[in-house]
Amino acid sequence: MVKHRLIACLLWRDGLIVQSVNFQHTNFVGDAFTAVDFFNTWAIDEIVILDVSRDAKKRDLYYKIIEEISRRCFVPLSVGGKISSLDQIREFLRLGADKVVINTEAVKNPAFVTKAAKMFGNQCIVVSMDVKGKSKEDYKVYIENGSLATDWSPYEWAKKAETLGAGEIFLTSIDRDGLRQGYDLELIKGVADVVQIPVIASGGVGSWQHMADGIEKGGADAVSAANIFHYSEQSTKKAKEYLKEAGINVREPEFYKILLPREPKYII
Repeated sequence: MVKHRLIACLLWRDGLIVQSVNFQHTNFVGDAFTAVDFFNTWAIDEIVILDVSRDAKKRDLYYKIIEEISRRCFVPLSVGGKISSLDQIREFLRLGADKVVINTEAVKNPAFVTKAAKMFGNQCIVVSMDVKGKSKEDYKVYIENGSLATDWSPYEWAKKAETLGAGEIFLTSIDRDGLRQGYDLELIKGVADVVQIPVIASGGVGSWQHMADGIEKGGADAVSAANIFHYSEQSTKKAKEYLKEAGINVREPEFYKILLPREPKYII
C-alpha cells in the first residue's frame, strides 16, 4: 500500500522564508538553509520550495539557493515559482531538484506541461492549483500568485492537467491559506475524485488533526503545510506521530541521523 506523505512547503522571497496569509506575505521567519537542515532530521517526507519574490532580479540568487539546498537536502525536493521554460526546468533539475512545480505558465500555455512531461517525465512535473471560492459552485483557479482569476473550475483544470501529463496536483485554497482553520475538504475531495494522479493538500493547517482530515475526509494522497512548522520544535516528527497514531499509513516518524553541512556556500 502506498504511504501518505508529509510535505513541508517553504515560501522563498528575496532571500528569506516568509509566512503567508491569504497569499499575503506577513513576515520573515528565517532562511531556507536552516529550515531544510531541521526538516532533514525531523521525519519529513518531501520539501517544496516556491519562489514568491516580487523582484525578478533575485532569480539568479534563487538558482544559487536551490543548488545549495540540494546539497543538504536528503529527501525529495520540488522547486517552483515563475517557471515558464524548458530551460528553467532543465536547470533546476541539474541543480538537484527532483520535481518542478508549474502554475501560471501551465494555465497560459497548456502545451508547456505536455512538452515538459515528455522531455523530463511525468513523475517530475507537478501542476500547482491556487483556488478561491467558498463552495463548489464558485471555486475558480487563480494564477499570478493568486491575483488573477481564470475561467477554470478546479475540477476541470485538474482533469485537464492530468491529460496534459502532470504527475501530481499541488492544491491550495487561497481563502484558507494561513488562517489555521483546516483544509478546504470539499475542494480537496472534489479534485481527488476526478483524477488518478496524487493530490497534495495545502492551505489552512492549524493542527495535526487537520492533516488527518485532509487524508481521511479529503482523500488527499499527501498533506502539506508551511506556517505551522516554523514555530514548533520537532514539528514534522510530531505531525507524523499524530498521523500514525490516527491509523494513517505513513513512514515511521523517526529522526534521521545525518551529518549536515551547517555553513551555506552562499551567504544571504
